[in-house]
Formats: sequence, C-alpha cells, structure tokens
Amino acid sequence: MAETSVSPVDLAALGFDRLRADRERLDRIDRYVRGEHDGPYTPKSATEEYKLLAKRAISNWLPLLVKTPSQAMALDGYRRSADPAAEVPEAVEAPEEWRAWQDNRMDARQVPVHRAALTYGQSFVTVLRDLADPARPVIRGVSPRLIHASYADPAADALPLWALQVEGMPEKEGAEVKAWLYDGTNVYDFMVGGKDGPRLVAQAPHGFENLCPVVRFAPDIDLEGRVTGVVEPMIPIQDRVNQTIFDLLVSQTFGSFKVRTIAGLAPEFKRDPETGEILLDSNGRPIPIPIQADASRFLVAPDADTKFSQLDETPLGGFLDAIETATKHMAALSQLPPMYLGVGTMTNLSAEAMAAAEMALSRAVDEFQHSLGESWELVLFLCALVRGVEPDPEAEVLWKDAASRSLSQTVDALGKAVQMLQVPARAMWARIPGVTARDVEEWAQMQEADDPGLRMADAMAAVVAPPAPVVADVA
Repeated sequence: MAETSVSPVDLAALGFDRLRADRERLDRIDRYVRGEHDGPYTPKSATEEYKLLAKRAISNWLPLLVKTPSQAMALDGYRRSADPAAEVPEAVEAPEEWRAWQDNRMDARQVPVHRAALTYGQSFVTVLRDLADPARPVIRGVSPRLIHASYADPAADALPLWALQVEGMPEKEGAEVKAWLYDGTNVYDFMVGGKDGPRLVAQAPHGFENLCPVVRFAPDIDLEGRVTGVVEPMIPIQDRVNQTIFDLLVSQTFGSFKVRTIAGLAPEFKRDPETGEILLDSNGRPIPIPIQADASRFLVAPDADTKFSQLDETPLGGFLDAIETATKHMAALSQLPPMYLGVGTMTNLSAEAMAAAEMALSRAVDEFQHSLGESWELVLFLCALVRGVEPDPEAEVLWKDAASRSLSQTVDALGKAVQMLQVPARAMWARIPGVTARDVEEWAQMQEADDPGLRMADAMAAVVAPPAPVVADVA
C-alpha cells in the first residue's frame, strides 16, 4: 500500500520514528560543527593535567568547510522567461514571486538554509499561506534534524508525498511535542512522542492542489536519493588532527626542554635540626634535599667519578608536519584551497594565481548553485501559486557573482567583449561588480536624456504630430 493511502496518524507515527532513527547521526554532525568533538585517546590513568591538554587539543576546522562555500552563494535575483525587465530584485516591476522573497526577508534567511544543506547534506523550506492574509506566502527554512520527508522516488521527485516537522525532539521518553504533517492537501497539527502515539489536534487545507509544500535542498544527492554533506566525511580527519595536536601538547608540556642528569652523586638528606638524625617520609624512606640548579649556581661533586649530563628535548617538527599533512588531506577532500586552512603562503599572488588556487572551490560552488538554484525556483513557483499569478516553469534564479577578480580586470574583459564581439555596451553594465539594477536603470535614463538624437526625435515628434481628431456632437 502506498504511504499516501495511510491515515495521517499512521504517517505521523512513521515520520516520528524515522526522525528518531536519523537523529543520532545528525546530532553527531551538529556536535562536531559546534566543536564538541570526541576527545583524543588518553590512558585510563590520565591525570587532570592530561585531561586539560585533551580539551585544549580540540581545533575545530569543520565550520570553515561550511562557511567558505556558503559565503560564495547568495541568491541575488529572479528572472521570468517572458519578463526580462525583472532580472534582479531592485527592478521597478519585480515579479510577484520576488516580492514574496523580499517580504519574507530571504536575502538574509537564505544563508541558514544553504549552511544546513552543506552541513547535513540536505535542508528544507516550507511555503504556506499566511493565516491573516491568504495571498501572502510564508517561507521558512527547516533543519533536517526537525523534519522528515517521504518521496516516491527520492532521487527524482521535486516534492515529497508527505513530510512531518516537529518543534523539537522530546527531552525524555513519553514527553509530547508539537508536530505538523504536510501532505498534498492539508496541514495536520499533531502532538507526537506520547506513550499512546501521535494525537491529532487540528487540520486545515494548505491551499495547494496535490502539492506537498515542502522543498528539499540537497547539494550532493546520488541516484538512490542518498545525500552527503561536507562535514561527515571530514570527521575522521578532524579526529586525526585533534589527536596529533594533543600529542604535540603533551610533548611540548613534558618533553620540550632539556633535562639535566647526575650519575654517581649521593644526595644529601634532610636531618632533624636537634638530633641530627635523617628524616624519613611516610614510607620510611630518607627525604632527599632537592638540588638547586640555575644560572647562578655551580654543581660540585666530591667523587671524581660523578658524571653530569643532560637529556635533549623532544623534537616537535614531526608533529607539526603531521598536522599540516592532515589539513592538506582535508583541503583536498573538501575542495577547499589549502591556504584557507593555513597551509602554504599567499604572498604577492596575482589575480590569475588566485583564480587558479580557488578553481576547485569555484567548481564545487558552481555545482552547489545548480542544485540549490532548482530548489529555490521551486520555492518561488509555490509563491506564485499563493500570490495568484501564473507560475513560470522556465523562470530562473540569479546568483551573485562572488569570483575573486579585480575591478580593472573585469572592466577590461567587458570592454573587450563590447569591442571585439560587438556585444551591446548596455548589456555589460549589470556585470560590473557592485552595480545594482537600480544603478543600471538610472544609467539608462541618463543615457537617453543625454542622447541628442533622441532629444531631437522627441522634439520633431511633438512638432509634426497631427492634432487630435474632433468628434462632433450630432445629438
């Protein structure tokens, strides 16, 4: 039997069970991103000093693997196939979908959606009607730790058959939490987690016909519907870095200095100042007098066979090389430029060298944008339905250009495109870094106002224009 033919209560129970099954893996990813790593290996007899060094050995590189590509992905516009004037959000006649985007402040709220997708492998966005204004879409991002979506074909389907979102996971067994079940017709309010199973509280139509209003954002998905984030594959390397740094701290704390030794010298023992007898410790052993050795003292031995020597410090270079090797592996597997992790130097790099160093990252970001862009287009498709306008299946979103190029290099390339390829100069204005659509519109108005040919044509049209026909009143 298909899952859509099952009752909402059974679907809520099934979704909650799958959320709990996935929770351990997702919680581990979340814990590592926040710096709560599994500690490095320490013996069972480790002292408090060792435990303190183990805490200090945690060096969290994982947030950088998420923030770096997400900072290069910012949705900056929306273009309908038949509405070229609405290419960017600042356009005068913005599409209704993009007005909904701005109304929901998605310029800022898109960032957590991207970062959750990169962190866990997927994130979700819900599009619902505002209860106070049914023509106003409400766009909300949802963490994959709080929602489970079921698909007939998890690799190919754009929208799920149904999805269960919870307010949070119960803190103790048997505690109830709020949940919402979305299917192709309704939104069901539930209380889940109780001993008696899900409890239906209310239900209402969401306004979409045979569409579950939940959109998945999966930057890396295979043909079986399995998703992979950028954090989970890096956890073993992160543990290796932490272990190496712990070994470095131990060697630095206990073995990074020279140790002086004396062979053939009998120590002096503490004596009772009154009787002159040697004092004993709790184990019955004589208490030696510590030898004071510093730069202002000489060590003198009465026996000629006494030998003074020293033990060299532990070299730390091997630990530093091991840390650098591990970070190189992390950079290679995550497609992050090594210098972003502190490996290598960035002295006097040209624009071409910088672009070559970031080539792998640029390709990864481009791949992420292809996948996440399709999801955003589906979100705006649902917004059009809420707004009551005809959706455009050929519309596309526009990403902000975050490439590392100098302004002079960009302007030179655009100028060559105009001169050598006969591309209209006005078409290149929007490609100048930092230029908004409003700037382009103002420039176009200035150009038309300053064009003498256009001014003369307007003047001639006003002079030779025939007078308006007069219609006689025959009544």
